[in-house]
Amino acid sequence: MAKTETVSLLPRGPDRLHPMASLSGLLREWLPRQRWFAGKDRPVTDVTLLSMTELYPGCLHLLVHAEHSAPRGPGDTSPAGDCYQLLLGVREYLPPRLAGAFIGRAQDGPLTGLAVYDAFHDPRSAALLLERLRHPGTAGPLAFERDPSVPLPAALAPRLLDAEQSNSSIVYGDAFILKVFRRIQPGVNPDLEVPSALARQGCTRVPAPVAWIRTTRPDATLGVLQPFLPGASDGWTLALRALAEGRDFTAESYELGQATAEVHLALATSFPTDTRSENGPLAAAMAERLGEAAHCVPALQPYVPGLRTAFETFGACGAGRTVQRIHGDLHLGQVLRADREWFVIDFEGEPSRPLAERRSTQSPVRDVAGMLRSFDYAARTRRPWHPEWAERCREAYCAGYADGSGWDPRAEPLLLRAYETDRAVYEVVYEARNRPGWLPVPMAAIRRLATRGG
Repeated sequence: MAKTETVSLLPRGPDRLHPMASLSGLLREWLPRQRWFAGKDRPVTDVTLLSMTELYPGCLHLLVHAEHSAPRGPGDTSPAGDCYQLLLGVREYLPPRLAGAFIGRAQDGPLTGLAVYDAFHDPRSAALLLERLRHPGTAGPLAFERDPSVPLPAALAPRLLDAEQSNSSIVYGDAFILKVFRRIQPGVNPDLEVPSALARQGCTRVPAPVAWIRTTRPDATLGVLQPFLPGASDGWTLALRALAEGRDFTAESYELGQATAEVHLALATSFPTDTRSENGPLAAAMAERLGEAAHCVPALQPYVPGLRTAFETFGACGAGRTVQRIHGDLHLGQVLRADREWFVIDFEGEPSRPLAERRSTQSPVRDVAGMLRSFDYAARTRRPWHPEWAERCREAYCAGYADGSGWDPRAEPLLLRAYETDRAVYEVVYEARNRPGWLPVPMAAIRRLATRGG
């Protein structure tokens, strides 16, 4: 066994250098290339350590603060940096199976000459996380906790999912899935808070948390373990399959609308609700986001007047509709279908938005608008485009939602258009920063919403 797997990496005396002397430079280069890194368009100027815990010799759990360069321009309210969760392995020799996890070889400091890698890819590290959750306790600032009423077997083979996402997920033996949050914000993460509350209400549309990881520096949620649904397919995959086969997707869309309404009703029972007295402040916030987006993505600028009209019209109309806790980032990739039933997952909300905002009460129409945009995304992934396919799905989804909730979101077109426009603006910025090849998809919706009133 390599010496780096048997010798502690943390300093044990005043004369030993800290591992960050070896890691800072590597992380400044590696972090911006990761799918889950939030500040891709702003260079990392420094990486500072918030906490470091050695889970076993050669494996370090880190919370680091990545500091960014100056703001992009006027109106940019992006934070000066973000906190990220890392699990780093250090070895003398990296086996071929971990080549894709390689971060770099330390050039200076106490780890000079050693290979540093993302240990979430290492089955040994992944297995250790499950063992820590099976036997609750603490390790430095880390707390491993679980629901004792749910059996959690040992020795379940781990595999890291390679799907594009803003976090990392490890599946254990097709029985459980551990979602590890990468960008950390202080407070209880909604992906732990909401499913726990819904489970207490008896809502079966959302897998209940089995175990979770927290930190006390800062006080935040680091990961959540939930039941894995073997054989389930996400809504995005099913929609694309239907398109490829030339099949209708309206029956599934209708049932998905019913499932969404069921979850919204459970959320309204589990958390406090409120009544919005006026729409003006919300409309103003949407218009402000539009202005910031147009500054970041110049292609938006010709459509700003038409899009702003959607917000102004919405802001001027009467309010009075109930606001409540919602999903916050609902789309076809956030729902699973197993045994002909829909399940809703990933209640974290939009990771780019502040945690307090993601935990606030909002209109359930925001979730509806997110799903309607997702049908449009699916239809536009194939050539020729199929706008009529998307429209049928959108209508069926709204009809199912009306059947499940007793209220049809199509009955308030100004409200629905405002939220769909706000979502499309968010998508434009997201695609421009992360997937430029996808930018034409939300831009097509921008043109529709700006020129034809939705």
